[in-house]
Amino acid sequence: MNIPLDQAWLEAVMLAGVRMVAFLVIAPPFSHNAIPLQIKGILGVGLALAVSPVVTHGYKSQDLGGFVLSLILEIVAGAALGFLVYLVFAAVQSAGSLIDLFGGFQMAQAFDPQGMINGAQFTRLFQMTALVLLFASDGYQLVLGGLTRTFTALPLGGGLDLTVPAHTMVSAVTGMFLASIQIAGPLLVVLFLADVGLGLLTRVAPALNAFQLGFPLKIMLTLALGGIAFTALPRVVASLAEQAGALLTGVR
Repeated sequence: MNIPLDQAWLEAVMLAGVRMVAFLVIAPPFSHNAIPLQIKGILGVGLALAVSPVVTHGYKSQDLGGFVLSLILEIVAGAALGFLVYLVFAAVQSAGSLIDLFGGFQMAQAFDPQGMINGAQFTRLFQMTALVLLFASDGYQLVLGGLTRTFTALPLGGGLDLTVPAHTMVSAVTGMFLASIQIAGPLLVVLFLADVGLGLLTRVAPALNAFQLGFPLKIMLTLALGGIAFTALPRVVASLAEQAGALLTGVR
């Protein structure tokens, strides 16, 4: 019994799957270590089969050397696209890190082997909440939709113009810091004013030892106002998911 195989179709699907898997390993929410590599691989192959009508159209079979080179280019392209998405969602983690730093929780810093992050309570709380919101609000579908549309902008084996992603990454890093300041900014201002007030109180009445009393005060302020910043995370994550999708489709 002869089973005909379309070599060009197999090569195109394999190249698309390599880009998908490289993206899923780096980009949130799929990069979390709670998702096994086997699941990421299966998901990448499934997505590659889903986009096969697009990626196989007009694709021609290559020799071994050209195919290996195309594999390397697809790995680089998928990793670069995943890193762009990572930079976008790192704003939430950075906001939590700023709150930990100004609120004094940074002294309880520890390593989270699942999220692969170093941070205290608010860092890990914001990062885990962002991941949960991405799945609960179907924000991950925007990310995957942007990834599938990259095959139109970046054909298989065509490589990636590194000048455009480099410029986009610089803009993404700037946007990450700006977004983290916008999320945690009000709380940081309050904590800074609390430090200034305690300093002035120490100058007026040194015997009170205001800085020793300041630790519970700053903890109370951080917990109270951090809850307000926490309630804003759903809107922030929705906006970041849209921004991630726009970044993926804007890379040429």
